[in-house]
Amino acid sequence: MFLEGTLLEKLRKIEALHAGTTVDGEKEAARRAAERIRARLAELRGREKDTVRLYRLADPWKRKLFLALCRRYGLKPYREGGRRYSTVQLRAPATFQMQTLWPEFLALSKELHAHLEELTERVIREAIDDDVSEAAEAGAPKALPESGGG
Repeated sequence: MFLEGTLLEKLRKIEALHAGTTVDGEKEAARRAAERIRARLAELRGREKDTVRLYRLADPWKRKLFLALCRRYGLKPYREGGRRYSTVQLRAPATFQMQTLWPEFLALSKELHAHLEELTERVIREAIDDDVSEAAEAGAPKALPESGGG
């Protein structure tokens, strides 16, 4: 069984890994990791201009994760009026977005997805049915009849 505490521990370790933190103690490591990443962002802002990047995150769980990660580092994600709900824009140095933020988001997203998938299957097995497999694939579709008109 995949416990919520285990997920939180893994997410903190991923952040610490991306920040280069080697401190013991999960909460302290996560706090220091976030501080190091914010310091890296400030340093990059001193060397390069912010650029606006557009992210399309149709999955609501991944979008929530991305927004929270941005806010954790003091960034202000936004969406211009008329844009789809799944669109998130972010103004930050391109180097930070592509070398720090996005790789960390992908690692966190992968872990969250695995947790949600396991949780969903467990709930379905326990509450609805043991078979959580995909639908069987049917044979090839029948061809349309040839038209006899002229």
